[in-house]
Amino acid sequence: MTEDDTLLEQQAQYYRARAPEYDDWFERRGQYDLGAEHTARWNAEVGAVRSALHSSPLRGSVLELACGTGWWTAELAGHDVAITAVDSSTEMIERNRERVGNSSVRYEHADIFDWHPRERFDTVVFAFWLSHVPPDRFEAFWELIDSCLRPDGRVFFVDNRWYPGYRWPRGETPLGDAAPWVARRELSDGRQYDIVKVFYGVRELEGRLADLGWAGRVSETSNFFIWGDLSRATT
Repeated sequence: MTEDDTLLEQQAQYYRARAPEYDDWFERRGQYDLGAEHTARWNAEVGAVRSALHSSPLRGSVLELACGTGWWTAELAGHDVAITAVDSSTEMIERNRERVGNSSVRYEHADIFDWHPRERFDTVVFAFWLSHVPPDRFEAFWELIDSCLRPDGRVFFVDNRWYPGYRWPRGETPLGDAAPWVARRELSDGRQYDIVKVFYGVRELEGRLADLGWAGRVSETSNFFIWGDLSRATT
């Protein structure tokens, strides 16, 4: 196994183990509760990204990668679309099923780095996943996205953004110059795992994606999120 493979296996183990407490992060509970003002800003910016997702032309078939506990799957299920949701964690998928409660969602348990689509989709969506792709797999990941899309397909994604004053959550430690895109995270029971965590800026990400043949807009909210709505560039 390569160093990347070892890290990605540890990352997968982390998300399997984190499934019971993942929603604490999204709902700003427990260690993620930084006060009423912070929570209000967080919820407002989540709402802004949700509005952007619903404004995107969602139709036909949708593929959601790294579907997690189902916050974004539930948003997609509100549209008249067929959803395929992929995740490497059966624990995450089970919570997703419970939250979404929609028998028309088709789930696939698979490691995204080894997964290949059996069909093409109108839209590909992934939330808080791009930052977990190692930098040297960035191009390969977007080649996978390209292979998943129909010719006029679209991509929508959202992720964390870095901003002045960013606070690492308690239990998360960046590993510094030696491994600037690796963070060590600790679960509530004290278990620690190293994971990939890459932060992108809007202009940097737009430029890299344009170089790979993608067109569209990458945007950011005031504090917490970066998101994009993309299609293949036309020539």
